[in-house]
Amino acid sequence: MLRIGLISDTHNYLDDAVFKHFGQCDEIWHAGDFGTIAVAEKLRNFKPLVGVYGNIDGQDIRSKYPEKIIFTREQVKVFVQHIGGYPPKYTPQVKPVIAAECPNLFISGHSHILKIMFDDKLQCLHINPGAAGLQGWHKVRTLVRFTIDGKDMKNCEVIEMKRH
Repeated sequence: MLRIGLISDTHNYLDDAVFKHFGQCDEIWHAGDFGTIAVAEKLRNFKPLVGVYGNIDGQDIRSKYPEKIIFTREQVKVFVQHIGGYPPKYTPQVKPVIAAECPNLFISGHSHILKIMFDDKLQCLHINPGAAGLQGWHKVRTLVRFTIDGKDMKNCEVIEMKRH
């Protein structure tokens, strides 16, 4: 069983509350738009970190994190890409990857809109954790925590942080 802390769109701002909320997590996954490598390093020094770069990330991040990543935790195949859309409106770049890889979980960021929805057609859970940074139009900053237990994804929690 693994507890995952999911974050996106920090845009070079990492609230200290993230460390409290992700304290019991085994891993942190970042769905892009770190902002600077310093944000990635703070997270990586706290917990094992899996991440992808986003559209605002510079070469410092792009040299260490891929545009997309596919990996397995327990019995769950995970696909993460910053700009990916959501069911059934996936981006043209993501559609063929989802069709070929058949992930159980697809994670994206970019929109700053928290979405957790199941794609019945593809039998794939989609999570966009919203935005944890200060830049953007969102009124509430959000994180997501969930558990992977074998093939099950459960105990999903949305964490809201006030916008300063």
